[in-house]
Amino acid sequence: MVRKLLAIIALAGTSYAQAQDSTSTPLEITGSVDTYFKYDFANTPNIPTSFATDHNSISLGMIDVALKKTTGKTSFVGEISFGPRGQYQSIPNGDGTDGNSFHIQNLYASYAFTEKFSMTAGYMGTFIGYEVISPVANFNYSTSYLFTNGPFQNAGIKANLALSDKVGVMVGLFNDWNNYTDFNGVSHFGAQLSLTPVEGWTAYLNVLTGSSDPVFDEDSNTFVDNYSSGTILDLTTSYQISDKFALGLNAADYSFKSDGGYTGVALYPKYFIKENIGLGLRGEYFKWKDVGDVEGDAFTSVTLSANLKSGGLTFIPEIRLDNSKQSAFVKENLSPTKSATQFSLALVYAF
Repeated sequence: MVRKLLAIIALAGTSYAQAQDSTSTPLEITGSVDTYFKYDFANTPNIPTSFATDHNSISLGMIDVALKKTTGKTSFVGEISFGPRGQYQSIPNGDGTDGNSFHIQNLYASYAFTEKFSMTAGYMGTFIGYEVISPVANFNYSTSYLFTNGPFQNAGIKANLALSDKVGVMVGLFNDWNNYTDFNGVSHFGAQLSLTPVEGWTAYLNVLTGSSDPVFDEDSNTFVDNYSSGTILDLTTSYQISDKFALGLNAADYSFKSDGGYTGVALYPKYFIKENIGLGLRGEYFKWKDVGDVEGDAFTSVTLSANLKSGGLTFIPEIRLDNSKQSAFVKENLSPTKSATQFSLALVYAF
């Protein structure tokens, strides 16, 4: 009798282990590498957005490696990057002199309580905005003003609830922008409403608000409000109108805790002539808000990019024309000017 009981227990344990293994996915390894050449027609770096900053040089972007795995109701994502784009250029105010050898892009774990409700904690790519750090997910190689001036990552804990097949909600508590550790404590609240009105159309309404400790400004010899203190409202939407044509839009308004902030909108139409040949345009308007009697500068930018694909490789030729209201750019003789133009060639390989 005892032997039969032990045999039943052993069989049950084996069946349970097999059931657990059946819900475990293999470890998934993905990532990318990228390199570029950029030429600014003023013969000097001129457009102050993220990445692709080197002029007249064949330069490195980054190598990015991500690990993903799901076992039962649990999952994790770990992603690190090496190279200028994935190291100090992914950290606002990074100057490349801090000696960091890598940068954590994502490091978080999730638990699905039900098919509709899950929670995630760790360091996550931000839910704000249309563009991301990895060039694989962007059609254009250069980035927008909205991307550069918004958050890159948010460390915290969030809850995701699918109200239906077409409506989802996320709420979370987060550290200050782009910080693994916030010594001032959890300081930000974020939320997202996701909508899928019809097949092929997704929209995300986002809010991130909080207050961080002031920082010391050497120019004024006083403490001023931290750049990330304030409230950002963000709309990100994309619509796959046909097999060949898609349209995206990003609009945001950011109000600092003190005076100032920015507002902007970017439109992203793209058309695939063939499955492996696409053309995309980014048209953007971005304005710094007025502070007292000081008028904030305004920028318009038009970027035309092609995506030529072969396997995991994407070749991106691109031309970009920017204009500022207050002569924020320079000519070749370094005198101020209202316009800037650059041309770039980029190679992005995804694996």
